Amino acid sequence: MKNRSFPHTGATTSRLGIGAMSFSNFYGEVSRDEVFAILDAAQEFGVSHIDTASVYGMGGSERHIGAYLAENPQARSFFHIASKGGITDRKDPNRLFNNEESYLAEQLDNSLERLGVEQIDLYYVHRRDPSVPIEEVTQTLAGFVKLGKIGGFGYSEISPTSLRAAHAVHPVAALQSEYSLSTRTPELGILQTCAELSTTFVAFSPVGRSLLTDSPHGHEAAQSMPFLAKNPRFMEPNLSMNIKAAAPFRALAAQMGLTAAGLAIAWCLAKGDHILPIPGTRNLDHFKALVAGANYGLSAEELAAVEAALPMGWINGDRYSEAQWAGPERYA
Repeated sequence: MKNRSFPHTGATTSRLGIGAMSFSNFYGEVSRDEVFAILDAAQEFGVSHIDTASVYGMGGSERHIGAYLAENPQARSFFHIASKGGITDRKDPNRLFNNEESYLAEQLDNSLERLGVEQIDLYYVHRRDPSVPIEEVTQTLAGFVKLGKIGGFGYSEISPTSLRAAHAVHPVAALQSEYSLSTRTPELGILQTCAELSTTFVAFSPVGRSLLTDSPHGHEAAQSMPFLAKNPRFMEPNLSMNIKAAAPFRALAAQMGLTAAGLAIAWCLAKGDHILPIPGTRNLDHFKALVAGANYGLSAEELAAVEAALPMGWINGDRYSEAQWAGPERYA
């Protein structure tokens, strides 16, 4: 497995990561054994970056990882662990996000305890709180670095202008946003800004929440998952149209000897040396297919063929509903 670097922290990790939302019940119930099997396989295949968050299963994802590290203490030096804070418990509908220093410090300490580690390698503000200037939030995060509680920090779902404002205060190690063949908005500024500032771009949902796999979720499956049930791309008639539209991509992947998900990962990595995709899975066969995609290496001709199969704008429906858009900064 080739590596990706985080220039501002000096860390080097695998160029494929694990999106540990799948270690919660977000897409269906997950067992401890499933999580442990994925983390065992990650070490076997050299996949060292794990991305979790305090809200994934209300701490459940972090607790699973912490339990694994407790039983496999040697794994702590292998894994590069990222987590996120800043989303409230939503008891107050008027404040979904809190970036105040006291709240972020509390969230960070809780994550450290659940993970059972002394330092989190990379810590994100999960969503921006517009009531707190990003320069002030950046100073808070820089303070956590000085305390040794985190190795570096990043932001999730912010705009290029916000990244520049934060970076002017302290180098930002990583920026995380959704990026895939079905969500290409980052190409309109944030990918370029990250490259310019040497900020690693971490791509979540790189297989389109299943739409870029060989077995995309059908209507019944989508309706069983609260997030997808209300997501425009998984509501009819969009869902049926999206599954049909992606058929040429699935066929191309088969011709290349990859799964569709593997090809989606290969495409993502081919779009920039500073990009690190973090697909999530709790299935070993799926995980191995993702690893195969990360190890593939697309030629220029293959990259062109992929983008001909799924040209810009092929997807039906917005990536979020209006309610789901709460938090991410829209910039294009």
